[in-house]
Amino acid sequence: MIEIKNLSKTFQTSDGNVEALKNVTLTVADGDIYGIIGMSGAGKSTLVRCINMLERPTEGQVLIDGVDMGALSQKQLREMRRNITMIFQGFNLLMQRTCLKNICFPLELAGMKKADAKKRAMELLEIVGLPDKANAYPAQLSGGQQQRIAIARALATEPKVLLCDEATSALDPKTTHSILELIKDINRKLGITVIVITHQMSVVEEICSHVAILDGGAVVEEGAVSSVFSAPQSDAAKKLVFPEGFDAPVVERFADEYRVRVVFNGADAAGTPLIARMALEKGICANIMAASTKTISGKAYGNMLLGIAGDRNDLEAAMAYLTAVEDVVAEEVDD
Repeated sequence: MIEIKNLSKTFQTSDGNVEALKNVTLTVADGDIYGIIGMSGAGKSTLVRCINMLERPTEGQVLIDGVDMGALSQKQLREMRRNITMIFQGFNLLMQRTCLKNICFPLELAGMKKADAKKRAMELLEIVGLPDKANAYPAQLSGGQQQRIAIARALATEPKVLLCDEATSALDPKTTHSILELIKDINRKLGITVIVITHQMSVVEEICSHVAILDGGAVVEEGAVSSVFSAPQSDAAKKLVFPEGFDAPVVERFADEYRVRVVFNGADAAGTPLIARMALEKGICANIMAASTKTISGKAYGNMLLGIAGDRNDLEAAMAYLTAVEDVVAEEVDD
């Protein structure tokens, strides 16, 4: 378990003190994939560097399995960092070394025999899907392949925690998806706790189970991804989840029309869309007046405002149809 307690970090600059982190408190469970998201300058990278003490916090504690990272000696900290590895946006591979030797490098630093290090490195190349790139140099690889080698190197010391600092920001969407699938597979098979630092909502939606939103160095919202994304409470979360705008819409009411608010709280998003299916099966047409929905891991979250034309019987039939779907709530609303 990772416990971040009342963590603050202040940098001294020529223009005065800058508070990069302000009293951050978070708990990450073992085996979780935890997202930390925020706009540029929110303090994300400072926070992840404080977790492994690359950056010393001004106040507060970072406890990993009950061990206070800030209280360790330099030797103890070096040993602890073998259990807390990191991948970066820029890959940070050694360009003069082959892929195999890049993966062997941390093992050699740890004192492992060369033959054993090579065997372990080949196993890791298999895990990341690049067994044929052992003798290639990083410059000969695509960005996605380089990140896979960086992941293999991060796994070399069999860590318990993997920190991903904007690890997919330099990649195209297709490659990003493949890297995220690899991280999920590693998390599932090896049980490694993953902390994902990102500014991309799509990354959090695809891979994370829990999320914390940073704004101005402070945590403004946290919880299960499904809860935060379906009903964001803070302004920072709303801007990230719904960048096109999150104010309640002003919608004109048509004559002989009832308003229904539909809330999706993890409903199955697969197959024919619910509203279209209602029209086909029940002959009830609904006008979608406004919608703020997200699909996360095949589940729908958010809400929708419908206009149901007809009489009360049509309204009641629509309400009955909608509420019969698991994890969907429907209610009549006035202006």
